[in-house]
Amino acid sequence: MTADSMIATILRQAPADRRASIAAWRQLSDILAQRGNQLDDDDIRRSLHALAVLRPQVPESVRRDSARALARHGRFAPLVAFYANDVPAVSAIMLRDTRLSEADWLALLPATNAMARSVLAGRGDLPDGVYRALASLGSASVALPHPEVADVVEDAPEGTVTDEVELVAETGPSQISELVRRIDKYQSSRSQPPAQRPPRAAFLFETGPDGVIHWVEGVTRGAVIGLSIAEAAFGGEPGTDGVAAGAFRQRAEIINARMILEGTAADAGEWRFSALPWFDPATGQFRGYRASARRPYRNETPYGRQTPEDSGDSIRQLIHELRSPLNAISGFAQIISGQMFGPVSQDYRAMAETIVADAASVQSIIDDLETAARSNAAPADLTSNSAVDVGAIVAQVESDLGGLLAERRIDLSISRVGGPFVAVTDDANARRMVGRMLTALVDISEPGAILVGQLVTESPHDDMLQLRIVRPAPIRFATAAELLDPGFSPDGEAPGAAVLSLGFSLRLVDSLARAAGGRLDIGHNALTLHVPSANSKAEVGLEVQQGE
Repeated sequence: MTADSMIATILRQAPADRRASIAAWRQLSDILAQRGNQLDDDDIRRSLHALAVLRPQVPESVRRDSARALARHGRFAPLVAFYANDVPAVSAIMLRDTRLSEADWLALLPATNAMARSVLAGRGDLPDGVYRALASLGSASVALPHPEVADVVEDAPEGTVTDEVELVAETGPSQISELVRRIDKYQSSRSQPPAQRPPRAAFLFETGPDGVIHWVEGVTRGAVIGLSIAEAAFGGEPGTDGVAAGAFRQRAEIINARMILEGTAADAGEWRFSALPWFDPATGQFRGYRASARRPYRNETPYGRQTPEDSGDSIRQLIHELRSPLNAISGFAQIISGQMFGPVSQDYRAMAETIVADAASVQSIIDDLETAARSNAAPADLTSNSAVDVGAIVAQVESDLGGLLAERRIDLSISRVGGPFVAVTDDANARRMVGRMLTALVDISEPGAILVGQLVTESPHDDMLQLRIVRPAPIRFATAAELLDPGFSPDGEAPGAAVLSLGFSLRLVDSLARAAGGRLDIGHNALTLHVPSANSKAEVGLEVQQGE
């Protein structure tokens, strides 16, 4: 069967389902890659049109695999151009290995975007004429690949894509997990010696009319190129603040706006920059901004942060930045729900009430993040602790979880061994430790499961009160490292799982326990929370009361 008849056969058969669409995609791609130069213009045009129609129905992972296979032997420039205009992860795989003639490359360049050209500019095996053509297009036509694409191009072994890259490309990491990792990074960096290379003091940069930085001098290009001053960055992410974004919309002068960079010790951290818009002298068209950046003066550093040792304030600043928009969202939702500005339909009121409830849940999560940051950054102060009845707290948590347990058909059974169950800790922290531990384990338990535990104080001389919970089946064989990993999820997300991951919850429990002089042990069969016991003090007080 000839190539044109094969194409006609494929095009006549409309794909009935997703599997048929994938098969047609692969067949058309293979025919064009191997015999594209032998086909007439009409067949080529019809095939490329069919691929464009099929693309939304073909998963990105399949398109990446196709690009990887075709890049090795494909020599048909129109097909390369088609793949080059896919999402960055697909485009980069095709462009990093494809071999074309100089004439084909020169014909293809006008049909590529800035990201695709940046991939080509990073190759070292193209004809000299291609590099001259890229240079003639100017720096504004070349942008760095998205971080996920850089991982695919540079870090993945040849012919493969790592699971981590696929995870980032398809689902994105949990913001909560990222916050936990930042806390860990701060903790580990405190014990490391400072970098020998001093931080840079200033640099220059330019943006295009879209606000994306395309030229820089004075710092590492990778730390700045590709950032945008047109949109504010939130949560401590690299980028600029709302001052710059507001000025950009008005094409106004920017004065001492804030910028956060990541990268080496010399580049990373906080900067202040001022910028002026510039316009084409001939046409008056807006062309972007030219700017200079410097390190902030001491009185400009938020929260009085003076040295790297105070980097824990960055977590508190991040929490503050999370709270502000959350309070605004919750407030407006309450206004709608309460019909303060006039009558509102029932559907909108129900939606607003849902938003208020969700905001309250997120507020609880933020409180946990703040507690984790505080407990990691500050030494424990055991003198302020008092005697707390952990038995009563466990009973209260069991009652609070009643609705969830009934919905999930989970039986929570915590027996008492010994007693009384009085611990030396703060009441609020004790409730958070017990509540977070039990809630997290209920969340990852399978529907219909039985969650068994014990609250133990075996003798007056035992200095630790213990809350033991047998491992639920989904984490029966997980290692301690996996359970403490904020990104760990047993067999995917459990139905109705809490927003916070199991890893974060267990880390929080362990941090609070250590702040109180206890710990969280992850054993082979059970998770055990240890809290200093106050039984001896309680018994002395009981004896005094009985004597009176």
